[in-house]
Amino acid sequence: MKKANPAPKTRPTSQAVLDELIAQITVDAHGEDEQLWAFRQAFEDNVAVPRDAFVIGEPVSVVKFDYDGNHRRGLTAKCRRPHGHEYVVAVSDVVFPQGTEVGRYVAAYRKWMGLIPFPPEAASPLAGRTRHETTASVICAKDLVELAVLSVKGLTARCRFLGSDRTVSLRSRRAWVPGEAIRVEVRKEWTAGNPHLSAKIKSDRIDVPALGLTPLRLEDRDLWNPIHEYWGEEGEPIEGWVKRIIAGGVRQAFEMEQVIPGYDFADPECDPIGISNDLKDAGNTRGAYQVLMELCAKDLRCLDAHAHLGNLEFGPAPPGVLMAARHYEIGFRIGELSLPAHFDGVLPWGHIDNRPFLRCMHGYGLCLWRLGQFAEASQIFDRMLWLNPSDNQGIRFLIDDIRATWENRRNKIKQFPGQSGTL
Repeated sequence: MKKANPAPKTRPTSQAVLDELIAQITVDAHGEDEQLWAFRQAFEDNVAVPRDAFVIGEPVSVVKFDYDGNHRRGLTAKCRRPHGHEYVVAVSDVVFPQGTEVGRYVAAYRKWMGLIPFPPEAASPLAGRTRHETTASVICAKDLVELAVLSVKGLTARCRFLGSDRTVSLRSRRAWVPGEAIRVEVRKEWTAGNPHLSAKIKSDRIDVPALGLTPLRLEDRDLWNPIHEYWGEEGEPIEGWVKRIIAGGVRQAFEMEQVIPGYDFADPECDPIGISNDLKDAGNTRGAYQVLMELCAKDLRCLDAHAHLGNLEFGPAPPGVLMAARHYEIGFRIGELSLPAHFDGVLPWGHIDNRPFLRCMHGYGLCLWRLGQFAEASQIFDRMLWLNPSDNQGIRFLIDDIRATWENRRNKIKQFPGQSGTL
């Protein structure tokens, strides 16, 4: 396999130069797998490690680049945090400063993958030197600041300043959910090991676009054809939702990227989601909860963490349903970032990386139903049937009951206009 030529000393970053570098790396490689091995060899030959970098704003040292044969994940980077903990992430999720050797190779790799070569964070003035946590001189009392909640432990939420990579711990009696955006009025800021903030909460909201997350990749799979699906025995009546799907004809199937920070695909025993489930089954709900929170802190795009956090909260009482709904909705909204406007494709359950997104949708729809928001629940479930017509989650057994309840409620409102609360 031909090795990549060394980069010119000027290290330009134009699109044409990236195209030339991609052509040099992949010249003798045929097919996606060979090209990924070629990129791995190029990194090994031309990029010295360790290298300073950032993962979701956290300073790390990249100690190794690799490719384990899993083309869905692509190249990986073994990262070492300041306190020594190591974990593996996709190379496309690591940010290096522009103008550096490694920055050029990562940009070429991202462009080959169909991603933006230089994510916005790479152009930050802070890129190229170690980023420090917030200090007491950065913000003042009475300042209004917006934060993204990354994780929660007890009464403390780890947060990131929106539009920045700086993080801070916020203590509050409010129950937060990872991925929420909150607006606070600063009272005091201090450092006690980590930066801390005392603030008055002004508002909170679910506003996933404001978080500045990189959308999850959508990979083309085979075409989905309704005539190849089982819709019941011959002669049985076809339900209305099935008729609409059949009328939609052949559609493209996709698989959504699944992000699980710290998961080594070569060692399934270290799957953090599986570890969390084992802790829950053993009665250690707090331990299960914390594993999932740590996943969110590393990367809010871990949709399965949001889904399982929702599962832990879901219960018969309204407060639990409300908390679960927030977890599920944030996971669902983060997944939505990956879907183009008027998305008309299929996300089959059979492609396993679609499942976290579908789990979030399912949980969110169930919560809406439990909360009496029948029209919204019906919309979510209709969309699920369209996205995954094989309906492995059994939505078809719920949709008629939800619509019947919604019709009863509308009739009641028409009869008694003053009674518009939930049933």
